[in-house]
Amino acid sequence: MNPRYLRMPYVEGGMAVGLFGGSFNPPHDGHVLVAETALRRLGLDQLWWMVTPGNPLKDRNNLAPLAERIAWSEKIARNPRIKVTAFEQKLGQSYTARTLEIVRALNRDVRFVWVMGADNLKNFHRWQNWRKIVGTFPIAVVDRPGSTLAYLSSRMARTFGHARVDEDDAGTLAFRRAPAWTFIHGPRSPLSSTALRSTAPRVSSDAQSSL
Repeated sequence: MNPRYLRMPYVEGGMAVGLFGGSFNPPHDGHVLVAETALRRLGLDQLWWMVTPGNPLKDRNNLAPLAERIAWSEKIARNPRIKVTAFEQKLGQSYTARTLEIVRALNRDVRFVWVMGADNLKNFHRWQNWRKIVGTFPIAVVDRPGSTLAYLSSRMARTFGHARVDEDDAGTLAFRRAPAWTFIHGPRSPLSSTALRSTAPRVSSDAQSSL
């Protein structure tokens, strides 16, 4: 694997950067739509497409090798402001709360926003130290099919209702102090990794060797 994927992407002080993590097993146009929506609506300079070693809450038996998931992500995420990275692999852990803590410590002058699809809201309170995640960086929740009303019923939304930022002010989110979050409506893709997994394209050995 190319060592560059195990390093955090280059950033400069004052930049607004989205953090979009997932197994991407495989990545699909729904993920791209979330990323592109976040870049546009939040006014981000970059978005880190963080291919994780694996989700602790999901079965890893069907998890494709990390190098393949990186290759798939590079192929589908074509916007030059989207930076595919797998630096969590080098950190040796998969828990978002700890990852965000490290990212903040190493990039004090960068304004980060955690970006996630609305389909993650249902189980967000099951993530390790989920309250700490909310308190580390502002959060942008981007609409996904079947999840439009999730922000009304999820435990996170109910617990941090006081910190919700109006969608019209989404462009200010990166400049706010956590806890702060917003729900962004917009175009939605019905695609899911679960549905696509059985027919996920395999990258060639040449593609893998370039990673």
